[in-house]
Amino acid sequence: MREFLHQFAFGIYPYICLAVFLLGSLIRFDREQYTWKSDSSQMLRTGQLRWGSNLFHIGILALFFGHLFGLLTPKELYHAVGLSTEAKQMVAIVAGGVFGTMCLVGLLLLVHRRLTEPRIRATSTRMDIFILLWILATLLLGLASIYWSLGHRDGGVMVMLGQWAQYIVTFRAGAADFIREVEWIYKLHLVMGMTVFLLFPFSRLVHVWSGFAVVGYLTRAYQIVRTR
Repeated sequence: MREFLHQFAFGIYPYICLAVFLLGSLIRFDREQYTWKSDSSQMLRTGQLRWGSNLFHIGILALFFGHLFGLLTPKELYHAVGLSTEAKQMVAIVAGGVFGTMCLVGLLLLVHRRLTEPRIRATSTRMDIFILLWILATLLLGLASIYWSLGHRDGGVMVMLGQWAQYIVTFRAGAADFIREVEWIYKLHLVMGMTVFLLFPFSRLVHVWSGFAVVGYLTRAYQIVRTR
């Protein structure tokens, strides 16, 4: 049973999350376009929003792209530019600590604001609160894993996690075998992180997709509402 759960969690579950993430987002955009928004609460209360939102978004975007390129870059590539595995490990620890802390401060401000302001709480759905708390728990696990990472600065675990991710995105069998022996905190962080993508289409996070259209929005022609 333990082997089955491991293979399911790290060999099958990633594809379930990816399928729900992509197909769910597409279906929601097609069927519920009026819900495709971030539901800004700025009009209800501006306090804490500027600092909370900016710190959270800067932090989480840096963490996302850091994880994306950090896990999916083959070690041969960063070795070719003169970056050793040990050095890459320390870069990941320092950058993860800085941006993770930034994201944590912003997220705590947003959670406090949403839970303590009566008007914002009244207009929040259960998913609004749940997704914030889920991201918070995932983030705390990621920050806590830095302690374990400091215990093996050779970067061996980082390489294993990278091989797992690279096998998953290239649809190769045996991905789960790479992380069989890594500490539980990394495994739990992975499951929590993958679940964010599973929940994505059912939350306000779908507005992230609109960010990919920002460049096009800036360069589009003006919309003429009236001529005079």
